[in-house]
Amino acid sequence: MANTEDKVVAKQDNATTWKDSFYNPRTGEFMGRTASSWALILLFYLVFYAFLAGMFALTMWVMLMTLDDNVPKYQDRVPFPGLAIQPNSLDIIYNKSEPLKYAPYVQKLESFLLSYNDTEQEKNEECTRGEYFLQDDAEDMEKKACRFKRGFLSLCSGLSDTNFGYSEGKPCILLKLNRIIGLKPRGDPYISCAVKKDEPIQMQYFPREGSIDKMYFPYYGKKAHETYVQPLVAVKLLLTKEDYNKELAIECKVEGSDLRNNDERDKFLGRVTFRIKVEA
Repeated sequence: MANTEDKVVAKQDNATTWKDSFYNPRTGEFMGRTASSWALILLFYLVFYAFLAGMFALTMWVMLMTLDDNVPKYQDRVPFPGLAIQPNSLDIIYNKSEPLKYAPYVQKLESFLLSYNDTEQEKNEECTRGEYFLQDDAEDMEKKACRFKRGFLSLCSGLSDTNFGYSEGKPCILLKLNRIIGLKPRGDPYISCAVKKDEPIQMQYFPREGSIDKMYFPYYGKKAHETYVQPLVAVKLLLTKEDYNKELAIECKVEGSDLRNNDERDKFLGRVTFRIKVEA
């Protein structure tokens, strides 16, 4: 009997010890600490994390003070622009007899050219051709932009032919240089395209000879140059019956200037290659 009573007492003592580890009514401790001890610990961590937050905020403020709202601090990795196309696809395949097949390409071109409408471009300046459009570098001054109306693209403007030549099997492709702040290309840049590995095809360029006028340079940044639009070059592919149902790889490059177009590490630096197949 004594052994049984001792076991019961031991169990009661263990239960009491276990409960006391959470709250001890004799000392008023909660999880081994008094209320004043917990208050001091919470105060320490409150001050510690407030100090860390303040240091982080101060560091961010100092860093932001070194940045320019208009010009990125480091631009050495993008000294030359890439070349992009519209419609925004490197594989263009459609049947010229099926409007639903080429409608997405037409819609992309129309949507892209909205900012080139006369109503938008009338806000911009009529600039002197063949000369850089240099402006004051004052930070608080909004920069003016030169006009580039979609009418400059003639048969590829979507004005006289709302299908951009896709319905007749002579599609238009729009090309543009990516924006780089302060870029002033030397020479007289133009875009030239050629079919790779196949017989050459006839092409028509708008503006004439695929030229990119200097008056659209330099670019001053998105914030300062709000109404700026990149100059475009449209290439109309004059495909014949012999060219239909064939996949043609076409490479376009920026020529006539110091802009690079032969970097093997970057296939889009000053050039772009796309494939097109018109089914009939």
